[in-house]
Amino acid sequence: MSTIALLVVLLLVLVGLLVVGALAYVAYRRPVLAQPLTVALAGAAVLVAVVTAVVTTGSQ
Repeated sequence: MSTIALLVVLLLVLVGLLVVGALAYVAYRRPVLAQPLTVALAGAAVLVAVVTAVVTTGSQ
């Protein structure tokens, strides 16, 4: 993988962590929406899927 691809993956991970944190915060502030851990874990699962797709595509 090139350096630029690694930097893009790093940026994607950082933004994804921010999104997961925001999801957990929103679920914590509004308990009607869902349990905080469930929402955060769902966001983390989506992040893992996207990073896996990017890394797999970048290594080909």
